[in-house]
Amino acid sequence: MSNVIKLKKGLDIRIAGEAEKRVVSIEKPTTYSISPLEFGNLVPKLLVKVDDVVEAGSPLFFDKYAPEVMFTSPVSGRVSAINRGEKRKILSIEVEADQTQVYKEFSVDLTAMSRQEIVNTLLNSGLWPSIIQRPYGIIAKSTDTPKSIFISGFDSAPLAANMNFVLKDEVANIQKGIEVLGKLTDGKVHLGLKAGEETLLSGISGVEKHVFNGPHPAGNVGIQIHHIDPINKGEVVWTADIQNVAIIGRLFNSGHVDMHKTIAVAGTKVNAPCYVNVLVGSKFSAILGTEEQNAQGLGKLNKGEEASRIINGNVLTGTIANLESSVGLYTKQISVIPEGDKYEMFGWIMPRFNKFSVSHSYFSWILNKLCPKKRYDIDTNLNGGKRAMIVTGLYEDYLPMDIYPMYLIKAALAEDIEKMENLGIYEVLPEDMALCEFVDPSKTDIQAIIQNGINLMIKELN
Repeated sequence: MSNVIKLKKGLDIRIAGEAEKRVVSIEKPTTYSISPLEFGNLVPKLLVKVDDVVEAGSPLFFDKYAPEVMFTSPVSGRVSAINRGEKRKILSIEVEADQTQVYKEFSVDLTAMSRQEIVNTLLNSGLWPSIIQRPYGIIAKSTDTPKSIFISGFDSAPLAANMNFVLKDEVANIQKGIEVLGKLTDGKVHLGLKAGEETLLSGISGVEKHVFNGPHPAGNVGIQIHHIDPINKGEVVWTADIQNVAIIGRLFNSGHVDMHKTIAVAGTKVNAPCYVNVLVGSKFSAILGTEEQNAQGLGKLNKGEEASRIINGNVLTGTIANLESSVGLYTKQISVIPEGDKYEMFGWIMPRFNKFSVSHSYFSWILNKLCPKKRYDIDTNLNGGKRAMIVTGLYEDYLPMDIYPMYLIKAALAEDIEKMENLGIYEVLPEDMALCEFVDPSKTDIQAIIQNGINLMIKELN
């Protein structure tokens, strides 16, 4: 195993409501929902209509501009609804599940398969979208060969799932998934591990292991790439979430698509934070309880006096959700925190001993030093409005990458492609800049700015 890579920059945001290490069973939903919106800038073309019968692993739609990439049903059953928005935009496809599941079978003799046959199996099974390309953070192009593939074996985000607990029964599937990915690149498969933690992944073979020691975003695969094998112009690196690697391995071990995963349900507005084993497409109402159940005190949400903000993902990079949202291929956790829509009189002069902040204008910074393990009940309140960007040097203190984040943000705002290239746009995704947004006193939407810059790069250069 390689030497430990120590990261001094970053920040662990200590939020109360971490999931307890126990898996809670939920009642199986009758209907599963697949949304094309999860996959970014694709134009879905339907392959099914209402009342069609589908198998688990059979295609529902494909991308107009990459027709070889299929998006498949996680369950067998009947297509019960196709929900559309403005201009008939496809919002979701709902499948009413059978009592007994029927799986589409795939040929998965890995030792006898060529690279192209492996690619075709991943494309046809709907698991190809598990592989993400850097730069740009888009679904990988099946015609490319990456210089390397990166997998992060831990998550350092606030309230993130403990991967040692989540993956305790998935080691064989992960090993097979890594063998599959190893046949897709001429380079190495890299696995990032957390320092000071005994991990089930230490015995995985066929990868080059790297140990990271430091605060968030040490678990971000983009940070790991930067410190191991940075991306230069013209180079392509692929990444995959460790749970999706297990799903790929499950396909090649069993011959059919099984999209079960274990996710954390955490946050101070959850009655009993825990883990749940769910199938992709499960609605949040099956996990958190319906509105009626929560009103009667039977659901997992604790409404209390404040409204709840349900987030698909972590509090830094997740998307706003509701009980009708569904677990996606990229979902690793559900976070529920107070909405923070209450007005606090004279809040700007209050000492704020119980508010987490990196600013010395709050007295809580003293408690942070004295009680480094103290956790806070954080809400969504920005505690201020947008204002002019000022040069504070804060971004550089919290981003463990050798780039100039302030100048990159300004280049993205100016839509200057050449400057964005020179300043590191190929190495970052919005998630890597999330801490910069969190500590920014100007309340700038940094992640949105970076995403707009990436979208411009895709439009102009591809």
